[in-house]
Amino acid sequence: MEDSYVFRYMREKDIDQVLEVEHASFTLPWTREAFYNELYNNKFAVYIVLEHNKRVIGYCGVWIVVDEAHVTNVAILPEFRGKKLGDALMRKLMEVAQELGARTMTLETRVTNEIAQSLYRKLGFQNGGLRKNYYSDNQEDALVMWVNL
Repeated sequence: MEDSYVFRYMREKDIDQVLEVEHASFTLPWTREAFYNELYNNKFAVYIVLEHNKRVIGYCGVWIVVDEAHVTNVAILPEFRGKKLGDALMRKLMEVAQELGARTMTLETRVTNEIAQSLYRKLGFQNGGLRKNYYSDNQEDALVMWVNL
């Protein structure tokens, strides 16, 4: 990756830019309050941003409970997709989770999101089951995936 890409922990001042990524990526975007609460009130939460030329272009989050990491969000701005940045962001998240004591990682993804599933499989994730009607916008099922770190 070019030197102009930087990974770092998310800070409160990043919330506006993270919300841009969030709204460009999800049909049910999180709110400002949700991100604030993750940063300040959730002792299990860790969030990482990906910057390009000092602009947040992606972010991801995880909850680390004992030795298990649960991915909450992964998103890249649409104009930066297809450049392997999601891969790099997930690898960084996996590295950080492992450093913080996680031994396994899990996530949910829409059953129709084949691009995300392909990325996760490339990173070693395997199918773990379905959560029926998981997404409230269209009652789509979620595929649960797991990986050993």
